[in-house]
Amino acid sequence: MKSIILAAAGLALAIAAPATAQNVEKVGTPGGRILTAAKVKAGATTVYLSGNLASPATPGGNDYGDTKAQTISTLKKIKELLAAHGMTMKDIVRMDAYLVAAPGMDGKMDFAGFNAGFAEFFNNAENPTTTTRTTMQVAALAGPQFLVELTVIAAK
Repeated sequence: MKSIILAAAGLALAIAAPATAQNVEKVGTPGGRILTAAKVKAGATTVYLSGNLASPATPGGNDYGDTKAQTISTLKKIKELLAAHGMTMKDIVRMDAYLVAAPGMDGKMDFAGFNAGFAEFFNNAENPTTTTRTTMQVAALAGPQFLVELTVIAAK
């Protein structure tokens, strides 16, 4: 009898849980900047986005801003692309960030600027989740004006 009650309670929880909770398990320290793991279960819908770059600060212009501004611009673009697939930033399970040396940073990437832009989209009131992530410095991107390129995988 006890196992029937436990099974029924488990079934009720499974039915009440949102689809994302059933298909994706995110593992990490609460409040941490990034996850240590994300497990995507069978049956999940997965979307892979190619590398995305920032848009000009003014349409038609050639000013793309610093690393933080480019991170924000690129994440806004990713947010729109995910919405077209019925997903949100909460559904991102993997991000690869490619950064080049930032002006005035003595040949180094602006990791703090990137993290500041990242924080506007993750672990906040709108999106209390985060993602697994690798951030690396590369020699160059598609053009000399670009400081940030992001690829993501989303699942739910």
